[in-house]
Amino acid sequence: MNTAVRRILGLAACLVAGTVAVCWRTELGAAGPGEPRLTAAHLNPPDALTANSWDPKAAAAYLDERADWWMGWKRAARDHETFCISCHTAVPYLMSRPALRTSLGEAGLSASERRLLDNVTRRVRLWKEVAPFYTDADRGAYKSVESRGTESVLNALILASNDASNPAGNGHLSDDTRTAFENMWAEQQTTGDQKGAWLWLRFKNEPWEADDSDYYGAALAAIAVGTAPENYRAKPEIQNNLKMLREYLNRAYAAQTLSNRAVLLWASAKVPGLLPPERQKALIRELLSKQEADGGWSLASMAGGWKRHDGTPQEAGSDGYATGLITFALLEAGMRQDAQVKRGLRWLTDNQNRTDGYWLAYSLNNNEEHHISPDTARFMKDAATAYAVLALSESKSP
Repeated sequence: MNTAVRRILGLAACLVAGTVAVCWRTELGAAGPGEPRLTAAHLNPPDALTANSWDPKAAAAYLDERADWWMGWKRAARDHETFCISCHTAVPYLMSRPALRTSLGEAGLSASERRLLDNVTRRVRLWKEVAPFYTDADRGAYKSVESRGTESVLNALILASNDASNPAGNGHLSDDTRTAFENMWAEQQTTGDQKGAWLWLRFKNEPWEADDSDYYGAALAAIAVGTAPENYRAKPEIQNNLKMLREYLNRAYAAQTLSNRAVLLWASAKVPGLLPPERQKALIRELLSKQEADGGWSLASMAGGWKRHDGTPQEAGSDGYATGLITFALLEAGMRQDAQVKRGLRWLTDNQNRTDGYWLAYSLNNNEEHHISPDTARFMKDAATAYAVLALSESKSP
């Protein structure tokens, strides 16, 4: 079948579905410097995908490549032949990559997943020997304790997620995951305004390393607890810790950005009773009210007026990170049949870069020209792609 005939048939199919505008859009939002624009060719390439579909294989290739880059980046290297893990690349990678196994026909972990998990496991086992990700000596006051608090939560989240998703684990909580949780609870704050939370890395970078990111970290801790198999959240020995965590998340709720609260909605779906029902319903309504006209969500609109360090304006309009995260959180909260959630999923299927597999998102702190390198400028795309994969995969699950 030649190209002209194929295009005619494609147009006819779009007419039947009432989606000509989607199939033949020539641009789906501004691309960053040096990036290809998303065109109809990306949305509906010949002999491949149709509109309202996405490419799991391309997404996996992008995520694997970025995980490999992170693990080999000199700035990520740490002592004992380990490397630090990041909220923008490593953590979302290990949360989302298992969701692609079914569609890719994979029986187990990818090589990149295994290497990352081996690194986390090594640091958990050597917890009292390895140095913090950052120390007071090289990065300023409190960085050692902030690093410990942050890493303890991320380690528990990663290993609990692996226990829950890895077929080889048979749904059991591993000894390494139990140790990671013990480390995490030992770092939980038990006094003061932050009682129930964890000291979190603060580098004045939203949304993961800012002065309000303690809340983000506490929500991730709740997700770790709720994700862990063997009904870990019901263990008698952690009930006081959970009580302090629940009280903190509700006590500090009103001061949070909507970006932080989106993660809390996800956590509330994992830990029943984490939020009072009326507060959870109000949060869902607030998130739905922020949906853009095109069906997506914008991180900049949920960041509380945060200003970039380089003085450049925030990127307006929908992005893959906000849309992926919020759509996934709403699905987790039982909103599978909601029309607005379906519009968010449609935005995601329409806005994948089909050539390179990623979804676009934009840093709240600097534009792409002011990052360390082109690779570090891709951090938001890494997170966006992971959360888009989570949302789209979850929408297809029973």
